[in-house]
This record gives sequence, structure tokens and C-alpha cells, in this order.
Amino acid sequence: MKNNSIEKNQQRQYNIHKAFLFCNYILLSASSSCIFLTLSLNLFPSICGFFLILLHAFTIAGAVSASASSSLTTITRWYSAHMVVTVLTAIFQGSVSVLVFTRTDDFLAELKSYVREEDGSVILKLCGGLAGVIFLLEWVVLTLAFFLKCYSDDEEGGGGKVQSEEELKDWP
Repeated sequence: MKNNSIEKNQQRQYNIHKAFLFCNYILLSASSSCIFLTLSLNLFPSICGFFLILLHAFTIAGAVSASASSSLTTITRWYSAHMVVTVLTAIFQGSVSVLVFTRTDDFLAELKSYVREEDGSVILKLCGGLAGVIFLLEWVVLTLAFFLKCYSDDEEGGGGKVQSEEELKDWP
């Protein structure tokens, strides 16, 4: 009976790990698409465009490092750093998405694009839509990372649970 629950736990962990990797791959593709859309607006001369590209580069770096370190042996080592980076990039991605959709013309003027205003507006809204998708996926990745951490803690040592009454006697 106990062996059956261990197998179910391992199957759940395997499924969560696959979903975690899948979401990180989608984050990689969405962020790289945002970089190419941003570059199509000729944003290198503007500081705002540089920071937009830098945000997407941080998102890519976070997704790559999360995918690489998602094995059970390294999830505990990089868990806190991954959570902090993911939360910060998610907040900034959501802010960019809201800014793009509410103040498109002002944002486009700040980017100093040479593209026609109508085309630039469409490109910028595509980038804002992808930033919104990235925002949602970042929170899904955070949730999946939390569950991976919980399952890895359960396998390592009970996840903070007291195993026997003998351990209670040692407590102050």
C-alpha cells in the first residue's frame, strides 16, 4: 500500500516536471519573439527599447536556468534564486503589457521608432500581448516550481514532518 502511494507521488512529480519544462519552453519562445518584434521597431537608439530587450533577455535567462536546474538534485539549490527572478520578471512583464495597451502612442514615441505609426502600433500591441502571455506563464511556472520543491522535500526527508516520537523528545 505504501509502495503504491510512492509510485503515485513519483508519477505526479514526473507530470509536474514535464509541465514545468513545457511552460519554460513556451516562455523561451515568447520572449525571443518579443525581442524580434522589438528589434523590428529599430529600438537600439532609445534607452527604453534597450530596457525592453533587456527584460526579455532576463526572462529567457530565467527560463533557461530553470529548465537546466529542474532536476531533483539541484531544485533545492536554485529554488530561491529562481523564485526571485521569476517574480520580478513577471511583475515587469505585466507592467509592460499594461503600459503598451493603455499608452501605446506615448510608448511608441518614447521608443523613437522609424516605422510608420500605424505599423508600429500593431507591432507594439503584438509585443504587449506576448508580454501578457509571459506574465501569466511566469506565475504558472512559479506554482509548478513550488510543487516540484514540495515533492522533492517529501522525498528527501519528510518535508519537515516529524517521523517519530523519538524526534519529539530531542526538541527543546
